[in-house]
Amino acid sequence: MCGRFVISDTQPDLVALFDIEIVGENLPGPSWNIRPTDQVPIVLESTKGGPAVRRLESARWSLVPSFAKELASPYPTFNARSEDVAEKASFAASVATRRALIPTDGYYEWHTDGAAKTPYFVHPPEGERMAFAGLYSWWRDPSKAETDPSRWVLSATILTMDAVAPLDALHPRTPVVLPDWMWDTWLDPDEEADQEFVDAAVEAARPTAATLEFHEVAPVRENGPSLIEPAVIPVGSL
Repeated sequence: MCGRFVISDTQPDLVALFDIEIVGENLPGPSWNIRPTDQVPIVLESTKGGPAVRRLESARWSLVPSFAKELASPYPTFNARSEDVAEKASFAASVATRRALIPTDGYYEWHTDGAAKTPYFVHPPEGERMAFAGLYSWWRDPSKAETDPSRWVLSATILTMDAVAPLDALHPRTPVVLPDWMWDTWLDPDEEADQEFVDAAVEAARPTAATLEFHEVAPVRENGPSLIEPAVIPVGSL
């Protein structure tokens, strides 16, 4: 699963990395402690009667389906299980044509041993970048006027899958990290996807997941680059 993650890249970094053509408004800056419902930068492609255009937009991390009556959800939607995501009412329309990439340096996972929960930072090998497979949705707030530009809310979720070794030593679930050669295919809005398409993306992600590394970190509080530094283990505690 993924309940906290990191994006240290600035807007220009993301524009260059993902060949962005249009940059949206109010994009959030770097953060080392992103939580559900925070705003995050996402990469998507849209068409308006012409060729697809790649965009960098700010989205609420917790997907709000278009049919929702209110912004808050009674159940968590910041992650979506890849195994049956196309069958779920909240995500099916997004699977079809509203898929996104969510840039990241890595994510936090808590390993549970009895009552103890130890945080780890999971990340790609040094020098490599990665992106989660995501879905997005537009929701119109019925309480706001047609002329209110804030009536439309863009939101997103991160797909998860069964963890592969060595990540399964931390937790049985892990985000779907797409290899860069599949980014274009995943984003293509002209590709009407189904569960089989998602399953193929998950299979493509497994080798990438197997290369991820992790190390123990201090309790994940506040914000800043120090959060992802390896924890200092006291002498004599080993």
